[in-house]
Amino acid sequence: MLGDIVGKSGRDAAESMLPALQETYSPDFCIVNGENSAAGKGITPEIARNFLKCGVDVITLGNHTWGKRDIAPFLDSEPRILRPANYPEGTPGIGCGVFTARNGIRVGVANVMGRTFMEPLDDPFRIADTIMEKFRGKTVITFFDFHAEATSEKMAFGIYLDGRASVVVGTHTHVQTADERILPQNTAYITDVGMVGPQDSILGMESEIIVQKFLTQMPHKFQVAEGPVTLCGIVADVDDNTGRATHIERIQVRDIY
Repeated sequence: MLGDIVGKSGRDAAESMLPALQETYSPDFCIVNGENSAAGKGITPEIARNFLKCGVDVITLGNHTWGKRDIAPFLDSEPRILRPANYPEGTPGIGCGVFTARNGIRVGVANVMGRTFMEPLDDPFRIADTIMEKFRGKTVITFFDFHAEATSEKMAFGIYLDGRASVVVGTHTHVQTADERILPQNTAYITDVGMVGPQDSILGMESEIIVQKFLTQMPHKFQVAEGPVTLCGIVADVDDNTGRATHIERIQVRDIY
C-alpha cells in the first residue's frame, strides 16, 4: 500500500515508481489512498481511472472524499474505489469489498474513518465488526485502511482487530510512523503509512502558507508544494490459508523528481 497521495507531483511519483516497486516486491495486491490526489483535496474519476490502469487494485479515501463534486456518481459505478464505510446509510459509494488478487486469492478491503478530532460518523469499531461479518466465508485475508487523526484511536483500532484482520494501517496524518509490527495475534499494523507528496512541505502543502495560518489564525488557501517528492508505503506478507500476517515492512523513497 502507498500512503496518501498528494497532488499532481504525488500522482506522478506514484505512477512512475509503481513498476519498480512491483518488480522489487512482486505484490499480489496493491492499494493506494487517493483522497488528496486532486490538487491536495479529493479525487476525480479521471485520476482514479489512471491509478487503476497503473496496477492499483483498490483506492481508499477519507475525510476529503467529497472534495471534488463529480466523484459522488463515480463511486456508485466503480466498486474498486472505497469511501469510509461509516458514512451514513444512503451516502454514495461503498466502504468495503472483496477483490481477487493476481494470484487468484480473494482479499477483503475496508476503508473506515476515525472520530477523534474528525467528523462525527458512526462508531468505526462497531462498523469494523459488521465488515468482518460481511467478509466471513468469502475471504480470510482482510485489510483495513483506518483514516484517523489520533494515534491512540488508531492503536486502539489495531488492537481491537488483532487476530481478526490481516492488516490494519493508519492514514490521514501524512507522517510515516516507525512502529510497524506484527501484533500479538498476527495482525500487521502501522499507525500511519505516510504520504506520497512533496517532501519540503507541511503535510504536502506549501510550508509558508501553513506557518502563516498558525501565526495569524486567519483562513488561508492551501496549495500543494513544489519540489522533490517522498514516497511512503508498506509491504505486508499474509498467509493465504490462515489470513495471518507474517511480515510488514516500511517503504520510503526520497528525492523523487
